[in-house]
Amino acid sequence: MSTVNPRRWWALVVLAAAQFMVIMDTSIIGVALPEMQKDLGFSQGELQWVFNAYVIAFGGLLLLGGRLSDLIGARRIFSAGWVVLIAGSIVAAAAQTAWVEVVGRAVQGVGGALIAPSAMTLLMMLFAHDPKELGKAMALYGAAAPAGGTAGVFLGGVFTEWLSWPWIFVIYVPIGVATLAATRLLPAVGSRRGAVDVLGAAAVTAGLALAVFAIVRAPEAGWLSTGTVLQLVGAAALLVLFFVIQKTVREPLMPLGIWRVPRLGSANLAMALLGAAWIPMWYFLNLYLQQVLGYGAFASGAALLPMTGLLMIFMTAITARLLARFGAKPLIGAGLLVLAAGLFWLSAVEPTGTFVVDVLPASLVAALGMSLAYIPAMMAAMSGAPQEQAGLASGIVNTTYQVGSALGLAALTAVATSQGAGQLGNLPALTDGFSAAFIWAAAIAAAGGLITLLAMRSDKAAAAQQATAAPEGERAGV
Repeated sequence: MSTVNPRRWWALVVLAAAQFMVIMDTSIIGVALPEMQKDLGFSQGELQWVFNAYVIAFGGLLLLGGRLSDLIGARRIFSAGWVVLIAGSIVAAAAQTAWVEVVGRAVQGVGGALIAPSAMTLLMMLFAHDPKELGKAMALYGAAAPAGGTAGVFLGGVFTEWLSWPWIFVIYVPIGVATLAATRLLPAVGSRRGAVDVLGAAAVTAGLALAVFAIVRAPEAGWLSTGTVLQLVGAAALLVLFFVIQKTVREPLMPLGIWRVPRLGSANLAMALLGAAWIPMWYFLNLYLQQVLGYGAFASGAALLPMTGLLMIFMTAITARLLARFGAKPLIGAGLLVLAAGLFWLSAVEPTGTFVVDVLPASLVAALGMSLAYIPAMMAAMSGAPQEQAGLASGIVNTTYQVGSALGLAALTAVATSQGAGQLGNLPALTDGFSAAFIWAAAIAAAGGLITLLAMRSDKAAAAQQATAAPEGERAGV
């Protein structure tokens, strides 16, 4: 940008609030699920789609949201996303049947898929002029994501216990309207000519949806059953088709040349594994608090507030400074390993445990790991992309985090169920199931940390690669 936007910090408040709300939408329904099941008639197997419908639509369409942001203009897509999210929230709140609820959640996911990449593009436009300001802005923006995920559990408990479950969706309507009114603070961006790869968007969304569906259904149908195998093969075929389309169409949804951007691949792998470990952690921790320790919805949400406080403080006050001093690679690697340590500690939970001994210290260690890794991984994925592809890079990194979260939760739910987590009322069996999930989540985080430390380029090496590859990238359209 040629000039510095004087309202950029107020604009950041709008963008961070949007990120907070979008991520909160994936977690706020957690403690409300039993009440929704009773009121709407979900079966035990169908209930998970209240969560999965949002995540699949969100993760599957983020690339399309990023592309539309680049073509139509980030502020326009940001505003359109909030209109769609408000509409989905109204449908979800007013639903009287299970299938309408799932539709409402999917529409919410579509709105989130438009909001997230356009918000990141706007942030880069506002703060790209100064690396120090960009680091601070990314710290505030990044802190909004895990805080939104944790706060969703708390607020879901508040609304469910003292009001009713539809309020977890009603709350998005006034907030959405206020956000739309505040979009005047955001920079206007003109549209540019280009085509939208609808076929590619359909292939990747269907492939991801089918993969999640297969993993979710596998514990019931059997991992080696004909249905599960065919679904996984079909998902793989659709994803292969997506890459074939990207290689052959004139204006692909995801130009494969973008993967020449330094550290984009390794940072996205780190984000996927981070999501696959972090989201199952808070999911099963909430179940342990309610189903084993006997906490109510509100108490369970309140028990997660210390994690939220640590995340917010560390990300806003410390992570940016550490990033400037040490670079992204060591922070991502160390953060994932610290998260793994916290998860391994959580795996020692007992049927007769207490919050202070079994939950609090381990959850704070895990939150410390998350706060170290999330922002540096996001920065590493975005830093090398040219401005005209900022929306695409944002869409990719958000997609990997959400898809990693969905696949990780589906797989670890299967692990937990096989170890006894489905035996409600049997506290030792429940605890064994949750413990197994924590152990496997720790293994995922540890693998991510080791891979990052071994495979990711340092900041200096990435900058040198970017400078060397710039002329070739320009010729290739990267």
